[in-house]
Amino acid sequence: MTPPRPVTIVTGGSRGIGAATVVRLALDGHDVVVGYRVDEQAAARVVAAAHAAGARAVAVQADVTDAVDVDALFAAAAAELGPVTGLVANAGLTAHLGDLADTPVDVVRSVLDVNLLGVVLCARRAAQVMSRRRGGPGGAIVTVSSAAATLGSAHEYVHYAAAKAGVDALTVGLAKELAADGVRVNAVAPGLVRTGIHAGAGDPGRLDRATARVPMGRPGDPAEIAPAIAWLLSPQAGYCTGAVLRVAGGL
Repeated sequence: MTPPRPVTIVTGGSRGIGAATVVRLALDGHDVVVGYRVDEQAAARVVAAAHAAGARAVAVQADVTDAVDVDALFAAAAAELGPVTGLVANAGLTAHLGDLADTPVDVVRSVLDVNLLGVVLCARRAAQVMSRRRGGPGGAIVTVSSAAATLGSAHEYVHYAAAKAGVDALTVGLAKELAADGVRVNAVAPGLVRTGIHAGAGDPGRLDRATARVPMGRPGDPAEIAPAIAWLLSPQAGYCTGAVLRVAGGL
């Protein structure tokens, strides 16, 4: 009998690394849920691309900082596609560039909420529904961290770097907590990647200016990050948990 296809939720799946990951997972045999917050049309395009790759796919609107929305996201995934076996906690934003002293408190709070609290809430729900000890099917969680977690990102967004360092700590701790429950937890830490996150922070030219820092001499592409995420979700990474895989061109 053919085994069931993995069912994987990708938050922030309508754009950038999330969208590339959805398509890669669809090609690898996953059915996918495209979690998005605002851009319904972009999410629909990613769903169409997943369908073209042979997957079942749905888009679900959710605010990852809201526990009720997170529960509804997982419930919709299970209702539409079956038991959830994978999570890519990818939703994130930087929102502002500058020294911490010049960063408005509401921006700091928003960045911490999306990049850390949102990952915690999604990982928490994934643990509840996947853990074999709790009656789930087992599975894998991949958090999307950042090279900023260890570089600090001074004069740019140290609050974002702090949130991503928290994601790394969550990944290591939760991996140990769920190791006996059939759930692996790992992280991917990209560096400079050509996505819309820079324009979203009000500085679309930042990527090109910062490229000189990268030992490989160029920014990455979302399609270069997605395979690392897909591998960590796959059976080939079956003995890998608690790892933070840096995909950052040498940064």
